Amino acid sequence: MREVVILGAGMHPWGKWGRPFTEYGVAAIRAALRDADLSWTDVQFVVGADTIRNGYPGFVAGATFAQAMGWNGARIASCYAACASGAQALDIARTRILAGLCDVALIAGADSAPKGFFTPVGGERPDDPDWLRFRLLGATNPAYFALYARRRMALYGDTAGDFAAVKVKNALAGSLNENARYRATVTAEQVLASPMVADPLRLMDICATSDGGAALVLASEDFARRHGGSRRPVRLAAVSTVTPVFPNTVLDLPDFATDSTAAVPPPKRSFRASIAHAAYEEAGLGPEDLSLAEVYDLSTALELDWMEDIGLCPPGEAVKLLRAGDTALGGRVPVNPSGGLASFGEAVPAQAIAQVCELTRQLRGSAGARQITGARVGLAANQGLFGHGSAIIATT
Repeated sequence: MREVVILGAGMHPWGKWGRPFTEYGVAAIRAALRDADLSWTDVQFVVGADTIRNGYPGFVAGATFAQAMGWNGARIASCYAACASGAQALDIARTRILAGLCDVALIAGADSAPKGFFTPVGGERPDDPDWLRFRLLGATNPAYFALYARRRMALYGDTAGDFAAVKVKNALAGSLNENARYRATVTAEQVLASPMVADPLRLMDICATSDGGAALVLASEDFARRHGGSRRPVRLAAVSTVTPVFPNTVLDLPDFATDSTAAVPPPKRSFRASIAHAAYEEAGLGPEDLSLAEVYDLSTALELDWMEDIGLCPPGEAVKLLRAGDTALGGRVPVNPSGGLASFGEAVPAQAIAQVCELTRQLRGSAGARQITGARVGLAANQGLFGHGSAIIATT
């Protein structure tokens, strides 16, 4: 079987720049190509992760980026999977290389996000559960982040202080990341004194919306060997894009049984847990093999859920790892050593790609002050609305 490696990783710093998303994507692409020591004309396939908030060009991101870079004859594709868009773009590019249809592929995602909470796009859509959640319940994203947090407090005894400790940990990591939007360290007291948004979550417990871009250059192992280079090779060991299995589906959407579900065996795990474990199965690895993990910390409390979902500990025990310092830089398995969404904010189609950029730097040993000693296996995981799961495992 052909192997796929990551030759280049590039980003445009996160922030609130107010410029077109294409500008961020092109900057990230150029950075990834420089990192790979390749030119734009070497790219045979381009996949854009779509951003539906940025007009028609955002719906055809692959073509938008290819045109902006200069038409080079490469084949193109675009995909949308909400927060998992970047991972699905990576999966498409990886699959084409594995099929022998190309040797060099580039994926890119970028967003120019509005201020405030994300809202549904496209006008009134009464058949859209996401739109109904906003229109009928007034439940913006922080409201259901808070429900997850309350669930942890009720089931496991987690406290607001524990949630604040997640932010403190991630802010320290983000202060060491030149691409992060928020570069200041914070104290637990500052987090707990920030304005309440959706009880028990305060402003510093919830990720912002951001502008930013990220890109990766993938290649077949044969091409990478011919191309040479002095960097430690990083291999894509697994990509999981699983969907829920009835009845254990995502908690934040209504679920409806159909006749087809009667023949489906009961799932062994929750949806988020199944995302990571499908990747473990493909890679032939387990959570005990991880050197680091990048997870989708939409809120501080949700990072604790993800720690359990990816198998770092049994349900209810994430706070034990947090309090022991196991998930901090220098700990046993650092979680979000990039700084996570706490330090970046959401640039939706770029974020899953940015997670893999961090895995790449850590596994190469080029993460600077936040470098994890001896990093060999990294996992990136996130979940997009409407059953889009994604997990990626990279190894040295």
